[in-house]
Amino acid sequence: MSGKKVTMGVIVGNRGFFPGELAKSGREEMMQALAKAGMDCVVLGPDDSKHGAVETHEEAKRCAALFQKNRERLDGVIVSLPNFGDERAIADTLRLAKLDVPVLVQATPDDAKKMTILHRRDSFCGKMSACNNLRQYGIPYSLTKLHTVSPDSDDFRNDLAWFAAVCLVANGMRNLRVGSIGARPTAFNTVRYSEKLLEAHGISTETLDLSEVFGRIAKLKDDHAGVQGKLADIRKYVTTSGVPDAALVKMAKLGFVIDDWMTQTDVKISAVQCWTSMEEYFGVVPCTIMSMMSNNLIPAACEVDVCGTLSMHALALASQTPSALLDWNNNYGDDPDKAVCFHCSNLPKHFFQDVRMDFQEIIAGTVGKENTFGTVVGRVKPGAMSFARFSTDDTAGEIRGYVGEGTFTSDSLNTFGGVGVVQIAELQKLLHYICENGFEHHVAANFSTTAAAVHEAAVRYLGWQMHWHGTE
Repeated sequence: MSGKKVTMGVIVGNRGFFPGELAKSGREEMMQALAKAGMDCVVLGPDDSKHGAVETHEEAKRCAALFQKNRERLDGVIVSLPNFGDERAIADTLRLAKLDVPVLVQATPDDAKKMTILHRRDSFCGKMSACNNLRQYGIPYSLTKLHTVSPDSDDFRNDLAWFAAVCLVANGMRNLRVGSIGARPTAFNTVRYSEKLLEAHGISTETLDLSEVFGRIAKLKDDHAGVQGKLADIRKYVTTSGVPDAALVKMAKLGFVIDDWMTQTDVKISAVQCWTSMEEYFGVVPCTIMSMMSNNLIPAACEVDVCGTLSMHALALASQTPSALLDWNNNYGDDPDKAVCFHCSNLPKHFFQDVRMDFQEIIAGTVGKENTFGTVVGRVKPGAMSFARFSTDDTAGEIRGYVGEGTFTSDSLNTFGGVGVVQIAELQKLLHYICENGFEHHVAANFSTTAAAVHEAAVRYLGWQMHWHGTE
């Protein structure tokens, strides 16, 4: 999947009685590091301030004005300290810019062989002063893994990749509009959530009743251009052998109506009612349409699990690859660190090593096989995985969640649906945590190692209560 081009604002700290050459070279080194990482940057030039750095209040105002001018482009800000830096000017810049984006503080290490007055940086110490001021100003910030790190090092390249993911998650979860399509199935109390708590955190819920969906579908002709376009997309997306043409047309109409509604309402992600209204009163399952959306980085969760699709979205933002929503479903033999993760399924094609369209075996006996075509089934491919779950805690009045990492394995498994075996260190501790804290049985998963970025974004910039499995 092609990732979003990230743009960072850069504040180069400087302090007059330290060598100015360090600020000059430090600015150039940071710009080169960002360019090598495939990122753009917005930074003062040598004509805007001494060495393009920020030391005085006047320079802070100029840098803030530059950031405000480019605010629509900026995903985050890097505070770079090639020498001690002026902590007040750094904090003033961020306060005046009012960007509300993540901030990373980097300090360049001294060379033990160059500790004379001409070369000594003292950024080791200056970083503490800068962070102290940011805390006083109420500005949240992130730190590099090492206290001091060179912009041209592998360690800083890793820091940049992590921080870019933090920015994408934090920014992508703000001012977000989520589509809630249909009513929560009565039997699924587990996916209850608080719209008000989400709204208080900048996440709005737009609802659409299934009666409206079915009503709009009823007005569509089979030869409608949008329907035919969606039908072609479905056939390109997955093997449909053995699936009746009438069922495929229904899926195409459903997909067209949902796409059109999401565009009109500026909804970015969705959660859809399935069991068993869709099958009984429309005659297909929505799984293929949801799988296609998720595969295009537009997460779609079943059973109107709004917090589930938010969890999928966070992982997709961090990795820029598709997420799936799975059930923590079965033990795997007697291995305490393995489990079976399953869904019926609407997993994105990205997840499978083999995939085909089929019917929903679990409810076919209740509503009739002819009404359950449209699942996307197969074996989940092996690979590194991250998982996440967010939930609204109405009693505590907060959004909470957990994240962690593991692997999808190639262990043998003969069953139906979209299914994979996961291996997670100390899985039993995680399962105890989930049950003791009353989390849902749904979990979002992604082929990536992005738990750290999602955790940082959620805790530091969104203000959510998070558990990071494996770090306790």
